[in-house]
Amino acid sequence: MASDLQNELHQTKPFSSVETEAVLSILRTAGLLEGEITEALKPHDLTPTQYNVLRILRGAQDGGLCRYEVSDRLLTPGPDVTRLLDRLEESGFVRRAKDPADRRRVRAHITEDGLNVLDELDNVLNTLHQRQLDNLDDGELQTLIDLLARARR
Repeated sequence: MASDLQNELHQTKPFSSVETEAVLSILRTAGLLEGEITEALKPHDLTPTQYNVLRILRGAQDGGLCRYEVSDRLLTPGPDVTRLLDRLEESGFVRRAKDPADRRRVRAHITEDGLNVLDELDNVLNTLHQRQLDNLDDGELQTLIDLLARARR
C-alpha cells in the first residue's frame, strides 16, 4: 500500500528505504510550510531568510551582531549575509555601525522600523503556525520537536 507521501508525489514505486522516505517527508513538509510563510511575508517585501535575520537582530538587542554572528544563527545556511544585510539596510530595517570595541568589525542593529515590522508579523505568523499545525496536539508537537532535534544531531 502506498504511503501518504507516495500519493502526494504521485510516485508509483516504493521508496528505496524508510530513511529516504523520512528525509523526503521532512523536505516536502518544510517546503509546504515555508511556502505559506513566504506568502505571509510578501506584503512586507521580506523573504523568510530576511525575516530570520530581523528576528536574530531583535534577539541581540542593543549590542547588535557582526556578519558572522548572524550567519551562525540562521535557520538554514543561505545566501551571502552581507547582501542580506545590504537589502535590509536599504529597506530601513537594519543599520550598521563600526564596533566601538574593535573598529575593524561592523555590527548590524535592528532599527525601529525593523522592530515595528516584526511586531506586525509576530501575530500574523503565530496565527499561521497554529493553523499549519492545528492537527497535532501539544504532546504530538513536543514529540515532533524532540524527534527533529535527534535527527539534527
